[in-house]
Amino acid sequence: MTNRSGADVTTRVGTTEDAEDVAALHAESWRTAYAGIVPDGALGDGLAEERRELWAIRLGADYGEPANTPELLVAESAGETVGFAYLVPQPDGRILLDNLHVRPGRTGGGTGTLLLRTALAHVVRRHPGADLYLEVLRANTRAVAFYEREGGLRTGAHEGWFPGGFTLPEYEYTWPAPGAGG
Repeated sequence: MTNRSGADVTTRVGTTEDAEDVAALHAESWRTAYAGIVPDGALGDGLAEERRELWAIRLGADYGEPANTPELLVAESAGETVGFAYLVPQPDGRILLDNLHVRPGRTGGGTGTLLLRTALAHVVRRHPGADLYLEVLRANTRAVAFYEREGGLRTGAHEGWFPGGFTLPEYEYTWPAPGAGG
């Protein structure tokens, strides 16, 4: 796909070799998207190391059955990781889109849309009948607007708990499985 910035972007299923690039992008995206939303301490010096540990664990773990195994989708342009999405099967049968991040400076160019649509197609293929859902900080108005433009249905509002012991208001958005009548 050629996105609005003119760069060719492709997606693929990620592997353990992607942990370092994804962790760095994740930390960079948090610092940009969540500045002024989450406590400054959550975006400080320890964030990069925390993300490295998180992705090493996530991508190195044995989740047992393939149906229970989370999957990383990576967006690339000219060999550079420019975005990612992480899909986590839940006990209730739904699939949590736990992360969708695009490299700061590349947002608004179509990479997020490509990742979301790839995630939806992936869920249909791998988990027929499962709804895809995510949780987004209410104060992240850019992301809220994006998910609404992309057809997400607001299906909940609650307080989200974050490592470090703070909570923030979140919305839940759902994309019902095709044919689910939702």
